[in-house]
Amino acid sequence: MATLKSWGIPKVTPWTSPVTDLIREIRESWGWTGIDPVEIVAENEFGNLIIRDTADRFWRLCPEDVYCEVIANDVHTLDALMQEPDFLEDWSMTALVESARRKLGDLTSGRKYHFVIPGLLGGAYDSSNFKIVPLVEIIRFSGDVGYQVRDLPDGAQVQLKVIE
Repeated sequence: MATLKSWGIPKVTPWTSPVTDLIREIRESWGWTGIDPVEIVAENEFGNLIIRDTADRFWRLCPEDVYCEVIANDVHTLDALMQEPDFLEDWSMTALVESARRKLGDLTSGRKYHFVIPGLLGGAYDSSNFKIVPLVEIIRFSGDVGYQVRDLPDGAQVQLKVIE
């Protein structure tokens, strides 16, 4: 496999659980999409991940919009995508990160900023809807929500019920 170029974005950082546990969580929580992950190649402060699969394709797991989909079929396409200003702006989430940091403080190991109510379900894209959560919980939650709403048409009404 060709090697990834440096994009000037954070690579996966060590945290309390081994990366292999995250790979397992992605497979268990998002496997219904067809992803067969082998490596997390990038992450952002809101738990978005770029993941390489067994076919050397690259997926983006986007928890706030509740999707996990192929964004590049090979490393060369990914490198080109990572040079596109619109993609980099969307990926970096700079204004949202700054807002979250002001309200919630800095992140600690293994934790990310998280939308309490995902944007897909009408959650606000502002600090009133943010909290800090372990990345593994973000992966599980977004995968579970994604699975439950996967067949709903755009604009469908959704009612959230909290069960304790």
